[in-house]
Amino acid sequence: MIKITLPDGKIKEFEPGVSALEVVKSIGPGLAKAALAATIDGKPVDLSLKINRDAKFSALTFDSEQGKEVLRHSASHLMAQAVTDLFPDTKAAIGPAIEDGYYYDFDRKEPFSSTDLAAIEKKMSELAAKDIPIVRQEMPREQALEHFRKLDEAYKVELIEGLPAGEGISFYKQGEFIDLCRGPHLSSTGRLKHFKLLSVAGAYWRGDERNKMLQRIYGTVFDKKEQLDEHLKKLEEIKKRDHRKLGRELDLFSLHEEAGPGLVYWHPKGGRMRGLIEDHWRKRHYVAGYDIVYTPH
Repeated sequence: MIKITLPDGKIKEFEPGVSALEVVKSIGPGLAKAALAATIDGKPVDLSLKINRDAKFSALTFDSEQGKEVLRHSASHLMAQAVTDLFPDTKAAIGPAIEDGYYYDFDRKEPFSSTDLAAIEKKMSELAAKDIPIVRQEMPREQALEHFRKLDEAYKVELIEGLPAGEGISFYKQGEFIDLCRGPHLSSTGRLKHFKLLSVAGAYWRGDERNKMLQRIYGTVFDKKEQLDEHLKKLEEIKKRDHRKLGRELDLFSLHEEAGPGLVYWHPKGGRMRGLIEDHWRKRHYVAGYDIVYTPH
Protein backbone atom coordinates (compact mmCIF):
# COMPACT_ATOMS: atom_id res chain seq x y z
CA MET A 1 0.00 0.00 0.00
CA ILE A 2 1.10 3.58 -0.61
CA LYS A 3 0.38 6.48 1.73
CA ILE A 4 -1.15 9.68 0.37
CA THR A 5 -0.97 12.71 2.65
CA LEU A 6 -3.77 15.24 2.16
CA PRO A 7 -3.49 19.03 2.77
CA ASP A 8 -5.10 18.70 6.22
CA GLY A 9 -2.47 16.13 7.25
CA LYS A 10 -4.81 13.15 6.99
CA ILE A 11 -3.20 10.05 5.47
CA LYS A 12 -5.05 7.69 3.14
CA GLU A 13 -3.75 4.34 1.94
CA PHE A 14 -4.22 3.04 -1.63
CA GLU A 15 -2.99 0.29 -3.87
CA PRO A 16 -0.05 1.36 -6.06
CA GLY A 17 -1.27 2.63 -9.44
CA VAL A 18 -4.24 4.55 -8.04
CA SER A 19 -5.09 7.55 -10.22
CA ALA A 20 -5.15 11.12 -8.98
CA LEU A 21 -8.85 11.22 -9.84
CA GLU A 22 -9.56 8.17 -7.69
CA VAL A 23 -7.81 9.86 -4.76
CA VAL A 24 -9.94 12.98 -5.29
CA LYS A 25 -13.13 10.90 -5.43
CA SER A 26 -12.19 9.23 -2.14
CA ILE A 27 -12.08 12.67 -0.49
CA GLY A 28 -15.60 13.61 -1.55
CA PRO A 29 -17.98 13.98 -4.52
CA GLY A 30 -18.00 17.77 -4.30
CA LEU A 31 -14.23 17.98 -4.72
CA ALA A 32 -14.31 15.36 -7.49
CA LYS A 33 -16.72 17.57 -9.41
CA ALA A 34 -14.66 20.72 -8.88
CA ALA A 35 -11.18 19.26 -9.43
CA LEU A 36 -9.38 20.28 -12.64
CA ALA A 37 -6.04 18.62 -11.91
CA ALA A 38 -3.93 17.72 -8.86
CA THR A 39 -0.51 18.17 -7.34
CA ILE A 40 1.89 15.42 -6.28
CA ASP A 41 4.53 16.73 -3.87
CA GLY A 42 3.72 20.21 -5.15
CA LYS A 43 4.00 19.39 -8.85
CA PRO A 44 0.83 19.89 -10.96
CA VAL A 45 -0.30 16.67 -12.68
CA ASP A 46 -3.22 15.33 -14.71
CA LEU A 47 -6.05 13.62 -12.87
CA SER A 48 -5.30 10.52 -14.94
CA LEU A 49 -1.79 10.20 -13.47
CA LYS A 50 -1.09 6.89 -11.75
CA ILE A 51 0.53 7.20 -8.33
CA ASN A 52 2.97 4.47 -7.29
CA ARG A 53 4.69 5.94 -4.23
CA ASP A 54 4.01 7.78 -1.00
CA ALA A 55 3.29 11.43 -1.74
CA LYS A 56 1.73 14.66 -0.56
CA PHE A 57 -1.45 15.25 -2.53
CA SER A 58 -3.83 18.11 -3.21
CA ALA A 59 -6.60 18.72 -5.73
CA LEU A 60 -6.50 21.79 -7.97
CA THR A 61 -9.74 23.69 -8.47
CA PHE A 62 -10.47 27.01 -10.15
CA ASP A 63 -10.08 28.68 -6.76
CA SER A 64 -6.30 28.22 -7.01
CA GLU A 65 -3.95 29.98 -9.45
CA GLN A 66 -2.61 26.62 -10.63
CA GLY A 67 -6.15 25.41 -11.24
CA LYS A 68 -6.97 28.54 -13.25
CA GLU A 69 -3.86 27.96 -15.36
CA VAL A 70 -4.95 24.41 -16.19
CA LEU A 71 -8.39 25.57 -17.34
CA ARG A 72 -6.94 28.45 -19.37
CA HIS A 73 -4.25 26.35 -21.01
CA SER A 74 -6.77 23.68 -21.95
CA ALA A 75 -8.96 26.40 -23.47
CA SER A 76 -6.04 27.56 -25.63
CA HIS A 77 -5.68 24.00 -26.99
CA LEU A 78 -9.42 23.88 -27.67
CA MET A 79 -9.15 27.13 -29.60
CA ALA A 80 -6.19 25.81 -31.61
CA GLN A 81 -8.15 22.67 -32.45
CA ALA A 82 -11.12 24.76 -33.60
CA VAL A 83 -8.91 27.04 -35.73
CA THR A 84 -7.06 24.20 -37.45
CA ASP A 85 -10.34 22.36 -38.07
CA LEU A 86 -11.94 25.43 -39.68
CA PHE A 87 -8.81 26.67 -41.48
CA PRO A 88 -6.68 23.60 -42.34
CA ASP A 89 -3.91 25.66 -43.97
CA THR A 90 -3.31 27.55 -40.71
CA LYS A 91 -0.28 26.58 -38.63
CA ALA A 92 -0.56 26.59 -34.84
CA ALA A 93 2.54 28.04 -33.16
CA ILE A 94 2.24 28.40 -29.38
CA GLY A 95 -0.51 29.15 -26.89
CA PRO A 96 -0.01 29.59 -23.14
CA ALA A 97 -2.25 30.54 -20.26
CA ILE A 98 -1.90 34.18 -19.16
CA GLU A 99 -3.44 36.35 -16.49
CA ASP A 100 -7.24 36.35 -16.90
CA GLY A 101 -7.14 34.14 -19.98
CA TYR A 102 -5.05 32.64 -22.74
CA TYR A 103 -3.86 33.21 -26.28
CA TYR A 104 -2.62 31.22 -29.25
CA ASP A 105 -0.40 32.39 -32.09
CA PHE A 106 -1.27 31.28 -35.63
CA ASP A 107 0.41 31.51 -39.00
CA ARG A 108 -2.30 32.28 -41.55
CA LYS A 109 -2.19 34.25 -44.78
CA GLU A 110 -5.57 35.95 -44.34
CA PRO A 111 -6.22 38.08 -41.25
CA PHE A 112 -8.75 36.75 -38.76
CA SER A 113 -11.96 38.78 -38.91
CA SER A 114 -14.68 39.27 -36.31
CA THR A 115 -16.74 36.80 -38.35
CA ASP A 116 -13.89 34.29 -38.08
CA LEU A 117 -13.73 34.73 -34.30
CA ALA A 118 -17.46 34.05 -34.01
CA ALA A 119 -17.05 30.89 -36.12
CA ILE A 120 -14.07 29.74 -34.05
CA GLU A 121 -15.97 30.28 -30.81
CA LYS A 122 -18.93 28.31 -32.17
CA LYS A 123 -16.61 25.48 -33.20
CA MET A 124 -15.05 25.48 -29.74
CA SER A 125 -18.50 25.03 -28.22
CA GLU A 126 -19.19 22.13 -30.57
CA LEU A 127 -15.92 20.42 -29.66
CA ALA A 128 -16.52 21.01 -25.96
CA ALA A 129 -20.01 19.51 -26.24
CA LYS A 130 -18.50 16.30 -27.66
CA ASP A 131 -16.58 15.88 -24.37
CA ILE A 132 -13.48 14.64 -26.21
CA PRO A 133 -10.94 12.92 -23.93
CA ILE A 134 -7.67 14.84 -23.53
CA VAL A 135 -4.89 12.25 -23.43
CA ARG A 136 -1.26 12.75 -22.51
CA GLN A 137 1.32 10.99 -24.69
CA GLU A 138 5.09 10.84 -24.63
CA MET A 139 7.50 10.19 -27.49
CA PRO A 140 11.27 9.94 -27.89
CA ARG A 141 12.78 13.14 -29.28
CA GLU A 142 13.52 11.82 -32.79
CA GLN A 143 10.07 10.26 -33.12
CA ALA A 144 8.48 13.54 -32.07
CA LEU A 145 10.53 15.49 -34.61
CA GLU A 146 9.63 13.04 -37.36
CA HIS A 147 5.95 13.22 -36.42
CA PHE A 148 5.73 17.02 -36.70
CA ARG A 149 7.93 17.18 -39.78
CA LYS A 150 5.47 14.89 -41.54
CA LEU A 151 2.68 17.26 -40.51
CA ASP A 152 4.73 20.22 -41.83
CA GLU A 153 4.51 21.86 -38.40
CA ALA A 154 7.71 23.90 -38.49
CA TYR A 155 6.92 25.82 -35.30
CA LYS A 156 6.54 22.64 -33.26
CA VAL A 157 9.74 21.24 -34.77
CA GLU A 158 11.64 24.37 -33.73
CA LEU A 159 10.25 24.15 -30.19
CA ILE A 160 11.28 20.49 -29.88
CA GLU A 161 14.75 21.22 -31.25
CA GLY A 162 15.14 23.88 -28.57
CA LEU A 163 14.45 21.47 -25.71
CA PRO A 164 17.42 20.02 -23.79
CA ALA A 165 18.72 16.72 -25.16
CA GLY A 166 17.37 13.78 -23.21
CA GLU A 167 14.31 15.66 -21.95
CA GLY A 168 11.06 13.74 -22.33
CA ILE A 169 8.75 15.08 -25.03
CA SER A 170 5.10 15.14 -24.01
CA PHE A 171 1.98 15.86 -26.05
CA TYR A 172 -1.73 16.18 -25.47
CA LYS A 173 -4.16 14.68 -27.94
CA GLN A 174 -7.88 15.46 -28.25
CA GLY A 175 -9.57 13.90 -31.23
CA GLU A 176 -7.35 14.39 -34.27
CA PHE A 177 -5.64 17.42 -32.73
CA ILE A 178 -2.28 16.93 -31.03
CA ASP A 179 -0.12 19.61 -29.43
CA LEU A 180 3.31 19.74 -27.87
CA CYS A 181 2.85 20.52 -24.17
CA ARG A 182 4.17 19.76 -20.69
CA GLY A 183 0.69 19.95 -19.18
CA PRO A 184 -1.21 19.29 -17.07
CA HIS A 185 -4.60 19.57 -18.76
CA LEU A 186 -8.23 18.80 -18.12
CA SER A 187 -9.45 15.23 -18.56
CA SER A 188 -11.78 16.15 -21.45
CA THR A 189 -13.04 19.09 -23.48
CA GLY A 190 -16.46 18.88 -21.83
CA ARG A 191 -15.21 20.82 -18.81
CA LEU A 192 -14.72 23.89 -21.02
CA LYS A 193 -18.08 25.66 -21.18
CA HIS A 194 -17.72 29.31 -20.23
CA PHE A 195 -15.25 30.97 -22.60
CA LYS A 196 -15.08 33.98 -24.89
CA LEU A 197 -12.71 35.06 -27.66
CA LEU A 198 -11.76 38.69 -27.20
CA SER A 199 -9.43 40.07 -29.84
CA VAL A 200 -6.73 39.53 -32.45
CA ALA A 201 -3.31 41.16 -32.49
CA GLY A 202 -0.02 40.78 -34.32
CA ALA A 203 2.86 39.02 -32.57
CA TYR A 204 6.32 38.10 -33.77
CA TRP A 205 7.21 34.42 -33.46
CA ARG A 206 8.94 33.97 -30.09
CA GLY A 207 8.77 37.74 -29.52
CA ASP A 208 11.62 38.42 -31.96
CA GLU A 209 10.99 41.16 -34.54
CA ARG A 210 13.37 39.39 -36.91
CA ASN A 211 10.90 36.52 -37.10
CA LYS A 212 7.63 36.22 -38.95
CA MET A 213 4.61 38.19 -37.75
CA LEU A 214 1.87 35.83 -36.55
CA GLN A 215 -1.74 36.43 -35.54
CA ARG A 216 -2.49 36.13 -31.83
CA ILE A 217 -6.04 35.38 -30.74
CA TYR A 218 -6.84 36.25 -27.13
CA GLY A 219 -9.55 34.59 -25.10
CA THR A 220 -10.76 34.13 -21.56
CA VAL A 221 -12.40 31.24 -19.73
CA PHE A 222 -14.00 30.64 -16.36
CA ASP A 223 -15.36 27.72 -14.41
CA LYS A 224 -18.82 29.30 -13.99
CA LYS A 225 -21.01 31.41 -16.26
CA GLU A 226 -21.49 34.16 -13.67
CA GLN A 227 -17.70 34.50 -13.37
CA LEU A 228 -17.38 34.95 -17.14
CA ASP A 229 -20.26 37.44 -17.24
CA GLU A 230 -18.71 39.50 -14.46
CA HIS A 231 -15.34 39.54 -16.21
CA LEU A 232 -16.84 40.61 -19.55
CA LYS A 233 -18.75 43.36 -17.76
CA LYS A 234 -15.48 44.53 -16.20
CA LEU A 235 -13.80 44.59 -19.63
CA GLU A 236 -16.64 46.72 -21.02
CA GLU A 237 -16.20 49.21 -18.18
CA ILE A 238 -12.48 49.40 -18.91
CA LYS A 239 -13.23 50.08 -22.58
CA LYS A 240 -15.49 52.96 -21.60
CA ARG A 241 -12.62 54.53 -19.68
CA ASP A 242 -10.04 53.94 -22.43
CA HIS A 243 -8.20 57.22 -22.99
CA ARG A 244 -8.30 56.74 -26.77
CA LYS A 245 -12.07 56.41 -26.71
CA LEU A 246 -12.56 59.33 -24.29
CA GLY A 247 -10.18 61.56 -26.21
CA ARG A 248 -12.14 61.03 -29.41
CA GLU A 249 -15.59 61.35 -27.83
CA LEU A 250 -14.69 64.52 -25.87
CA ASP A 251 -12.93 66.04 -28.89
CA LEU A 252 -9.68 66.36 -26.93
CA PHE A 253 -7.29 64.56 -29.28
CA SER A 254 -7.06 61.96 -32.01
CA LEU A 255 -4.58 59.25 -32.97
CA HIS A 256 -3.47 58.65 -36.53
CA GLU A 257 -1.58 55.39 -37.04
CA GLU A 258 -0.30 56.53 -40.43
CA ALA A 259 1.73 59.21 -38.62
CA GLY A 260 3.13 56.72 -36.15
CA PRO A 261 1.83 54.51 -33.33
CA GLY A 262 0.86 56.41 -30.19
CA LEU A 263 1.37 59.89 -31.67
CA VAL A 264 -1.28 62.31 -30.39
CA TYR A 265 -2.85 65.15 -32.35
CA TRP A 266 -4.26 67.62 -29.82
CA HIS A 267 -7.52 69.35 -30.71
CA PRO A 268 -8.21 72.93 -29.43
CA LYS A 269 -10.06 71.74 -26.30
CA GLY A 270 -7.38 69.19 -25.56
CA GLY A 271 -4.65 71.70 -26.24
CA ARG A 272 -6.07 74.07 -23.63
CA MET A 273 -6.35 71.25 -21.12
CA ARG A 274 -2.79 70.15 -21.79
CA GLY A 275 -1.55 73.74 -21.36
CA LEU A 276 -3.25 74.05 -17.97
CA ILE A 277 -1.76 70.77 -16.79
CA GLU A 278 1.73 71.74 -17.98
CA ASP A 279 1.47 75.16 -16.29
CA HIS A 280 0.48 73.51 -13.00
CA TRP A 281 3.29 70.97 -13.37
CA ARG A 282 5.88 73.72 -13.94
CA LYS A 283 4.65 75.80 -10.96
CA ARG A 284 4.77 72.82 -8.61
CA HIS A 285 8.34 72.07 -9.66
CA TYR A 286 9.46 75.70 -9.18
CA VAL A 287 7.84 75.80 -5.73
CA ALA A 288 9.68 72.61 -4.81
CA GLY A 289 13.01 74.15 -5.83
CA TYR A 290 13.49 72.42 -9.15
CA ASP A 291 14.66 74.01 -12.39
CA ILE A 292 13.48 72.87 -15.79
CA VAL A 293 15.82 72.03 -18.66
CA TYR A 294 15.05 71.05 -22.23
CA THR A 295 16.92 68.52 -24.35
CA PRO A 296 16.66 67.63 -28.05
CA HIS A 297 14.10 64.96 -28.86
